[in-house]
Amino acid sequence: MFKYAQLESVKAWIGDPAQRALPLHVRIQRAVRQLILDGVLDVGKPLPASRTLATSLGVSRDTIEAAYVQLHAEGFIERRVGSGSFVSERTRRLPGRGKPRRAEADSEAPRLSQRGSAMFQGGGVRDFLISRPFAPGVPETRNFPLAVWERLERQVLKEYGTRALLHSPPQGMEPLRRAIANHVNLERGARATPERVLILTSSQQALTLCAQVLLDVGDKILLEDPAYHGARKAFDAAGLISVPVPLDADGVRVDQLFTAAAASETAPRAVFLTPSHQFPSGATLSLDRRLAVIEWARQHQSWIIEDDYDSEFHYAGKPTACVQGLDLHERTIYIGTFTKSLFPGLRIGYMVLPPSLVAPMTVARTLLDGHSAPIPQLTLARFIEDGHFGAHVRTMRPLYAERRDALARLVRQHLADIVEPLVPSGGMQMPCVFIRDIPEREAVEYARQAGVDLLGLSTLSVLHQHRTGFLMGFAAHTPYELEIAVKTLASVLKKNFICLKNN
Repeated sequence: MFKYAQLESVKAWIGDPAQRALPLHVRIQRAVRQLILDGVLDVGKPLPASRTLATSLGVSRDTIEAAYVQLHAEGFIERRVGSGSFVSERTRRLPGRGKPRRAEADSEAPRLSQRGSAMFQGGGVRDFLISRPFAPGVPETRNFPLAVWERLERQVLKEYGTRALLHSPPQGMEPLRRAIANHVNLERGARATPERVLILTSSQQALTLCAQVLLDVGDKILLEDPAYHGARKAFDAAGLISVPVPLDADGVRVDQLFTAAAASETAPRAVFLTPSHQFPSGATLSLDRRLAVIEWARQHQSWIIEDDYDSEFHYAGKPTACVQGLDLHERTIYIGTFTKSLFPGLRIGYMVLPPSLVAPMTVARTLLDGHSAPIPQLTLARFIEDGHFGAHVRTMRPLYAERRDALARLVRQHLADIVEPLVPSGGMQMPCVFIRDIPEREAVEYARQAGVDLLGLSTLSVLHQHRTGFLMGFAAHTPYELEIAVKTLASVLKKNFICLKNN
């Protein structure tokens, strides 16, 4: 007969909410098995008769019999005719059986590769899973034309049937590659064909591919400073050496590209740029500098990795043509995503590649995740081709501009003694720099605890010498919601760092 503690342990398993999806006999079987694994039931120990245990647990005898049959099949118990059921001799060989787990074992650092250690220590790229105020790069999804998307998805399923349930080609579905090529040619001045488009799950995947396919461990890559943190972490994880290039009001200092190359024994193999809206400053790279970058890449036979992450949202005039469209030497990899322009859950990004890179990048992509889901690809293709994508962007552009202006006004009204807003001409976030000596990391953490998500500016700098402050996303929230959040942030900063009430 089970001791009282053992019986209570079995009852606890039966009543555990996490186990309730399992049949009753399975819960009992697993409870007894755990008692054996923990050494509570020793080798040769008799188990209660099925009728006795059924009475103690308030279940049928058949339920106990089913649990015992499974335990016997797995080798945990032996059943002897006329004698009963006993813990099997074979359980003596179970590793660690009956030994309490060492608490320190849970805290021991795993043995990782150098690349694995770099990835882990880099902290990965944190997505803002909940749309809280000021999370950068998060679009407004409440205005998305969901009914249109659902209708187009039904059309896809009706036309393709079960073919839409199969694998996508690793390069992506041809209708979407064609739609993207037409879109970037028209809207961004690109030089794209469907054959040069590679469909991916995200721009982060594109950056990882560039780092692994184009460069070797120890190679140098030039990087805007400050720069998008996802890019820097992808390059660090690949073992690359990131060489920072400073910015000014017109974007990256292209003259410093030539200086950095001249100062190095081996020329940097690539440069990473966000020329349409520099992340995080919001600066737009001037045309003469774009041409100079192209010439630099030609001279050094290096690659230009152009991340055009949110160029759809430009609020003053027409955005400058992308670098890829100006590059006649085929040295530019153009990266785009629909995460910002549509919704994060779509998980579709893309690259427009030089012809020579299409096959190597596509093969490398098969080693990451194989392919993107066909149904969203085909639905997005129709969404673009039928004009819904352009209509949605045209709807959101003035809405985001209004929210940008509202945030700038609110920051000047409630945070004027703390930060200075640097109002961008486009994009979905606004940098604000401290005008007081405030510890950035602590400020970001206090804000997070108050329900406000900020991204520290200094963390985006390779040399950590950038001005301190934070990046404030404005696209996902109405002016009223922004006002509440700004007041909350002002209260948090003043309470924890500044005594302004008597000023």
